[in-house]
Amino acid sequence: MLHFKCPVKLTVLAKFLPRPYLRAMSKPMLAGIIGVIGFLLYVAVVIILADHVLGTHWTLEFIYFALAGIVWVWPAKALIVWAAR
Repeated sequence: MLHFKCPVKLTVLAKFLPRPYLRAMSKPMLAGIIGVIGFLLYVAVVIILADHVLGTHWTLEFIYFALAGIVWVWPAKALIVWAAR
């Protein structure tokens, strides 16, 4: 069995290794990224669906845009609560 002496101490190498708290992304940061991407996707879907609603009766348009303007609040609230835990 060969034995050799390591020229570099492990404590010197430990300075360059990633810290455990730096490897994982924090929940608020992750929630922010997910929230922005999710909101942009939501807006895209709402705009695509709005093309089908425009030109119909004004009450249907009003109901659609009122719901589309409010529905995003509940997923955002759930994401904020998850990030705060």
